[in-house]
Amino acid sequence: MERLSYKTLETCGYDGYILKDAPERVLQFGEGNFLRAFTDHFIDVLNEKAGFNGKVVICQPRGGAKSEVINGQDGLYTLLLRGISGGQMVEETRIISCISRCINPLEDVDALLECAHNPDIRFITSNTTEAGIVYDSSCSFSDRPAASFPAKLTRFLYERYKAGLPGFIILSCELIDRNGDALLDCVRKHIRQWDLPDGFDAWVQNENSFCSTLVDRIVTGYPKDEAEGLFEKLGYIDELADAGEVYASWVIEADPKILDELPFDKAHLPVQITDNVDPFKKRKVRLLNGAHTSMSVCAYSSGIKTVGDCMKDEVIRAYVNKALYSEIIPALDEKEQDSAKEFADAISDRFSNPFIRHELLSILLNSTAKWKARVLPSIKDYHDKYGALPKLLTFSYAAYIYLYHSSQELSDDAYVLEAFDSLKDEDLISTAVSIINNKDIWQDDLSSLSDLTGEVIRDLKLIGEAGMYEAVKRIVPAADSEG
Repeated sequence: MERLSYKTLETCGYDGYILKDAPERVLQFGEGNFLRAFTDHFIDVLNEKAGFNGKVVICQPRGGAKSEVINGQDGLYTLLLRGISGGQMVEETRIISCISRCINPLEDVDALLECAHNPDIRFITSNTTEAGIVYDSSCSFSDRPAASFPAKLTRFLYERYKAGLPGFIILSCELIDRNGDALLDCVRKHIRQWDLPDGFDAWVQNENSFCSTLVDRIVTGYPKDEAEGLFEKLGYIDELADAGEVYASWVIEADPKILDELPFDKAHLPVQITDNVDPFKKRKVRLLNGAHTSMSVCAYSSGIKTVGDCMKDEVIRAYVNKALYSEIIPALDEKEQDSAKEFADAISDRFSNPFIRHELLSILLNSTAKWKARVLPSIKDYHDKYGALPKLLTFSYAAYIYLYHSSQELSDDAYVLEAFDSLKDEDLISTAVSIINNKDIWQDDLSSLSDLTGEVIRDLKLIGEAGMYEAVKRIVPAADSEG
């Protein structure tokens, strides 16, 4: 079989949507699986359903041969979106044709800078990982190219400014808080560091929109375990095949006028334009991530290994649903609860997706910081609102302490592991009291939560007597009787 290309598609008689020729309108920093299964998918649908008529030119942030593969396949690749939606199994296979080429700036930085002179390019997207948006003072204006993404972008924007062309709508997709604001801050630091003109600084701020966004789609990447059979079915070899879940959400903090240029609404894409992305981030962290974390510390000690297996188990599934609808959502402000319920309704389908094998051990990586950010705020808000502790979320705290006291295979910050290690000769109850009162771990006085220590001790005694799985089985109806 031949490798995927426009020529291959002609040979095999492909009759799906393909856009072969269009102007480059988007510059994308990042060539990884997520962007290709998320933003590029959205742009491809924009082309098909809303007449966007735009190609994406990719800048590969790091070295490697990925640009050669992308260019060797004419920018084409197959996207598999699979999962459960509304209780029904959904599978979609689509050839993405919105990518024109991939530039490797380590080999040809001028090709990147030339894009700044293209008046058709109006949008910049990025996903350079959580560590990508960082100010690196070692980068200089004369670097070819600069090492960091913000430095590359600053140099690119200066090239655009000198050309006298309009600025960009910049959509950061990195998973950090207020990613657009953080990127703008880094760019302005480089402007000051490099002593660039005040006029350029003003142009960056006034003629460009650095949009903070929140992205949500689980992407599993190249389906290596099924590649051979997939290629036989498709009739071509695709070294860039990408896979992800059906669910997607893109929240963009921007003026609604952005839809005049990016008509997501006309393409019926799951994009929400808002004046504040923060409540959406809170919702995702509290519900999706909070359910993941509180479930995982209970399920892993019950002998369950994956998220999918959790959802097949009636006891763990009941725990998750009860925690979501009876404790996490009620802890939110009243005005946030309706949209939270809609969001929660999709979580069961997402967790049950048979095409995504999500190991609990990977979710448990750095569980302390995750539990502190994802679960503890719901406990505190519930306590403030109702004057009582949420029974299931409090149980997850006991399960966390039990897991760290009994397991040697967990990875976490050194100071957390050292705290538990210093208590290894203590019994479980003494360990719990010490950990709950460790302000270095929690940066908070948890004793302000009435009877938290007593509740956790009672839960730990139940776990010790009955085992984790039986304790979870008993705690769900107990939460019912108290709710």
